[in-house]
Amino acid sequence: MIQHFRPALVLLLLFTALTGLAYPFAIAGVASVAFPSQAGGSLMVHDGTVIGSALIGQNFASEVYFQPRPSATNTPDPADSSKTIDAPYNAANSSGSNLGPTSKALVDRVKAAAEAKLAAGWKAPLPADAFTTSASGLDPEISPQNALAQVPLVAEARGLDEAKLRALVAARTHGRWLGLIGEPRVNVLALNIALDALE
Repeated sequence: MIQHFRPALVLLLLFTALTGLAYPFAIAGVASVAFPSQAGGSLMVHDGTVIGSALIGQNFASEVYFQPRPSATNTPDPADSSKTIDAPYNAANSSGSNLGPTSKALVDRVKAAAEAKLAAGWKAPLPADAFTTSASGLDPEISPQNALAQVPLVAEARGLDEAKLRALVAARTHGRWLGLIGEPRVNVLALNIALDALE
C-alpha cells in the first residue's frame, strides 16, 4: 500500500507546484511585461489619481454625466443580513437579476425603468441598454445609441453645445474588433473623463 501512496503523493505535490504556483506566476510575469496596463487591471487615471477600471462600470448619479446602463448588483442589508438592498455596480457581488423573460417582476422593473427615463426627459425610442441590466451587473460600456440619447440631457445640464457632445461620443466609440467581432460601444468612465476635460 505504501509503495502506491508515495508516488501518488509525490505527483500530487509536483503538479500542485507546477500548475498551482509555477505556471500562474510565469503567466502573470509574461502578462505584466507584454500587457502592463491590462495585467494591472486596466486602471484609469485622472489628474494623477486612479478613479476606476475600464473593465468595471461605475454608477454616475449626477445629470451632468453620461449614465451607465442599470445594474442588478446588490449587497446585504445592514439592518437585516437575511435580505439584500440594491447596490449598483458593486464589484464584490457581480450578478444579474436572474429573472426569466416571462417573469412579471422583470417586466414590471423594465417598464418602470423605461417610464423613469421618459419622465427624466429621454426621447423615445429608447435604446434597450438604457433600461435593461447586463448579465454581470458591472458592464462599463453602453451602446453609441444610448450615449447619443443622453446628449441633449447632458448638454442642457452642463450648458454645452449638443454637436460638441455628439462629436465627443463619436470620438469615444469603439467599433467591432477586427471589424467583425462584438458591437460598437462607448466606455462610460472614459467618456465622462473626456467630458470633464472639455470644460
